[in-house]
Amino acid sequence: MSAGEDREVSDGDKPPEPHEIFQRTREEGTRRLERSPLELTSTSLVAGFDVVFGIIALATITAALTPRFGEEAAHFAGALGFGIAFIFIVVGRSELFTENFLVPVTALRSGKISKLLLARLWLISPLFNLVGGITLVLIVSVQGVLPEGSGEAMVTIAEKVDDNGVLTAFCSAVVAGALITVMTWIVEGVGSIGGRIVCAWIGGFLLTIGAFNHVIVVTLELIYGMRYGADVGGLDVAQNFAVAAAGNMVGGLLFVTLTRTGQAIGSSDGDGPTDD
Repeated sequence: MSAGEDREVSDGDKPPEPHEIFQRTREEGTRRLERSPLELTSTSLVAGFDVVFGIIALATITAALTPRFGEEAAHFAGALGFGIAFIFIVVGRSELFTENFLVPVTALRSGKISKLLLARLWLISPLFNLVGGITLVLIVSVQGVLPEGSGEAMVTIAEKVDDNGVLTAFCSAVVAGALITVMTWIVEGVGSIGGRIVCAWIGGFLLTIGAFNHVIVVTLELIYGMRYGADVGGLDVAQNFAVAAAGNMVGGLLFVTLTRTGQAIGSSDGDGPTDD
């Protein structure tokens, strides 16, 4: 193979430039914002189901491995299992609230999309994420549905989350919002389905292994734990929801969306994102 051919192959393997990822992201954001209320509601419900499937994996794996390997090793394995939730969400194109910081916001830059559509998205997606998730939690927490011990594992997880103070919960939520928004940026930059699966799984694993305060995931974990007798009250869940939502938005919008947009605008050769 000649040197010229080698360069051609290498260039073909290069990841997309930031402005190219931005353009893909804006196109996806436009698609999301222009969906009908029925499609938005349905995809948000499904995302709630997807998150609970990940929590089920976390709980059952943790419960199965704790007696043999200890709590820390079991949590590590459970976090690996939780990653399936984000694979389901990304591959199935369901609608998780925290995916909607970077992607739809970039669509607004063209000036062709109403901000009311973004407000509608931010209202419907978290509401129906929780409706779907809570519905599935109520079903799977019926006695005998899941393996013995999984409920106790969720009690431990829920009570650890509830022990955090407001500042800790907020800072943890900032990290969670930034992490998931970075994941969505990278997913948009990956062309293959296999690459998207890997990115989604890594995002879910890091979120869980760090026990970061994701507004939907943690709310469902707290409710799941309450079903098995966790010492967590309804006001605790509501307070954490508000703190987590605020922190997730700060992390997702300020730390990632703003900086990635700047990166795209200033990308190579001045060929940043346009408004066309």
